[in-house]
Amino acid sequence: MRSEAPDVPGSTPRVPRVTPTVIHTGLDFGEGPRWHDGRLWFSDFFRHGVFTLDGGVEERVLDVPGQPSGLGWLPAGRMLVVSMLDRRLLVWDGVRLETHADLSEVSEHECNDLVVAADGTAYVSSFGFDLNGGAEPRPTRMIVVSPDGEVRLGDDDVWFPNGSVITPDGVLIVGETFASRYTAYDLDGTGMPVNRRIWAEVEGLTPDGCCLDAEGRIWSADPVAKRVALVAEGGRVIEEIPTEQSAVACMLGGEDRRTLHILTSKGTKPERVAGAGTGRIETVRVEVPGVGLP
Repeated sequence: MRSEAPDVPGSTPRVPRVTPTVIHTGLDFGEGPRWHDGRLWFSDFFRHGVFTLDGGVEERVLDVPGQPSGLGWLPAGRMLVVSMLDRRLLVWDGVRLETHADLSEVSEHECNDLVVAADGTAYVSSFGFDLNGGAEPRPTRMIVVSPDGEVRLGDDDVWFPNGSVITPDGVLIVGETFASRYTAYDLDGTGMPVNRRIWAEVEGLTPDGCCLDAEGRIWSADPVAKRVALVAEGGRVIEEIPTEQSAVACMLGGEDRRTLHILTSKGTKPERVAGAGTGRIETVRVEVPGVGLP
């Protein structure tokens, strides 16, 4: 998520626009959508829970008082959840919710999204400054959490790391909300991000939650321009889907991974959306299925 700003024009879409279908309402602020075990999973900041949506039926599966965000799974099937306000990475085995890693010593401000590699290494983003207090943006570090919960620090020049993906060949790509770009890293033998390079820089794009398709392109939610954009390596916008509300995250799912689930919100400021129940889940059918992680 990021603070609200005036709408900005996006790159010209290359194909005709389509209108998303609203399939679920009543969210306060949905984040971290994931397709897992045949269902859509997502966090809701201000309902303080993790939910699933299956056949149009919402189920609350976990309470997270510290405000949940990014979701992922360890190889044995336990779920990782970012607890934003107390800056912890939690682990849930279906019964017990415990601390997997305490991130408070490496992050002064809220932790946010994450992506979990196949070996269980988690890459956690953090705000890096007092976003909701109106502070000036500044760069921060990527947080790397080993499968055993060891906390390490990665690149220290990331401008509000947000949605991230890992490609099938093991490249980590991180969205930088306040830099309008995606940055790629190779992962070394210990899981640390190395060999930083710009994957795509897109003028006017505000990257938020994202996912990867089978042609190596990223669907990026853009809350400021109220759209999801399909971005190719190098920065070309292939397709753009406008949304009535701010698009804050997206995930390719469904049996064939060709249903793009878009989480939208009336805004991004807590005072505007907390308790309002105006958030939605919307869908669009696309041609190319999702791959990689998350």
